[in-house]
Formats: sequence, structure tokens, C-alpha cells
Amino acid sequence: MNVYSIKDLENFSGIKAHTIRIWEQRYHLLQPTRTETGIRTYTDTDLKRILNIATLQNKGGIKISKIAELTEAEVSEKILQLSGGELDFPEHIQALTVAMMDLDEYRFQELTQIITDTYGFENYMLRVIYPFLTRLGTLWLSGSVGPAQEHFITHLIRQKIISAIDSQMAKPKPGAKKFLLYLPEGELHEIGLLFASYLIRARQHSAVYLGQSLPFDELCLAYEIHQPDYVFSVFTTEPSQDVMHDYLLQLDQHLPDAEILLTGYNVLHSAEPVPARIQLIWDFNSLIELIEA
Repeated sequence: MNVYSIKDLENFSGIKAHTIRIWEQRYHLLQPTRTETGIRTYTDTDLKRILNIATLQNKGGIKISKIAELTEAEVSEKILQLSGGELDFPEHIQALTVAMMDLDEYRFQELTQIITDTYGFENYMLRVIYPFLTRLGTLWLSGSVGPAQEHFITHLIRQKIISAIDSQMAKPKPGAKKFLLYLPEGELHEIGLLFASYLIRARQHSAVYLGQSLPFDELCLAYEIHQPDYVFSVFTTEPSQDVMHDYLLQLDQHLPDAEILLTGYNVLHSAEPVPARIQLIWDFNSLIELIEA
């Protein structure tokens, strides 16, 4: 069971702490406990409830007095009804956060279907999933989300991207560029790499996908076989900072004829200098621009 402060609830929901305290006293919407020093603490259930309240108020136009009368099941039903088209992206992200915390695959699947039908898969990823994953990172660092919840939601997102890739039928266009995609040895965070593959194929270029945790000598072998125009990777946790400089120099030396494109927390926030030939990709919109150019 995770424990949150009232400031955590304010940060996640956008509802001021003062307002939350008034709602507690007037409507008994939340049931905080107090520490020995009188500080309010809240549970996962409280966080989910305040996220749902924010959605029903902001996008459903429902007064707090009416929300207080609803059961949990009625709240969930109204959230799903709003997801049919009245929600904008922050509220979709809140709904996905609740689905993750509840390990609710049905809700995730239903919300995903609604969003992709309305906005398309690419917008779903760029405008909902990636902001959601940013929130997930915040929740993870604060200890609010455990490994089970993180694995649950990333597995479902990964499945969606693979399904979208499988549905792509377009052959590479005349003059298409060839992209070699891989993750360095020890790197297992595959969602960004999979989505890059989707974007490349959607624009009728060729994507050679090598997947997770690829040893460097195997990367060099694949490079010699396929002779790609571009090599793309995502460094989220690997290579570690103590070997990053040497790894970048190896890429520069052993892949001489390809443009090297890198993204991910570990390389974007590294203190090590990046060889001039290596291009850092700060977001997926920048990658899209590069592919289309």
C-alpha cells in the first residue's frame, strides 16, 4: 500500500490542497489517516478517487455534491462514458493512470480503442501514451507505483505497438532509406524502439529491427550485412554513465557510413560529449521530421 501526502494528490490531480481538505470535511470523499504529528496521509484508493473526481468535474461538468453521492462503480461508468469523445488528453492520461493502478486490463483496452478510433494510433502514442509514461516515471520515482503495475501497463502498451506494426501493409517506397534499430546490451526498455519502427514503416521506409540487449559485435555484424543509412537506438538505462563515452566512440568508429540517431534518458542527460556525427533525438516529433525529410 502506497502512502501519499496531500501535496502529492494536488500534483497528480491539479486540485488544490485547500479544496481537497474542504471536500473531506463537507462530503467525506477521502478518508486520510494522520501521522503522530498530525500530517494527513492518503492511500492508492484516495489517489484514484481524486483523479476520477477531477475528470468528472472538469470534463463531465458534474458538481462535487453530485459526485459525492455516486458509488465507485457509478464513478467508473461515468468516466468510461466521458471517454467516448468528451475527454481531452490530460483526462485520458488520468483514466489510464487509474487503469494501471487497478491492474484493470479491460478498462485499458476500452480506453485505447476509444482513443485510437477517434485520433488514430500515432496520435494515441504521441499525445497520450508518452505523456502517460512521463507520469509513470514520476510515480515510479516517488514509490507510488510498484514493479507489478509498471510491468502490467508497459506489457499492454508493447502489445498495442506490435499489433499496429503487424497491421502495416505498405512496402518501402522507391528510394526508401534503411534504418537499423537496436537496444544496447542490458537495455530492455523496448517501447520507444518499437514505436520508432512503427513510425519508419508508416512512412514507407525500411526498418531492420534487432530488439533488446544486443551485444556490440552483433550490432557490427548486422551493420555489415544490411548497410543501413541510419542506426537508431534508445539508451534508457544502458550503457551506464561510466562507459557511455567509450560506447559512443565505438559507435562512431565501427559504424562509419551510417547516420547514428540516439535518444533516451541516459544519453540525453549524459555529461559526456557526443561525437559530432551522432545526432541526439529529443522527442518523437523530431524523429518524424527527420524520417519525412
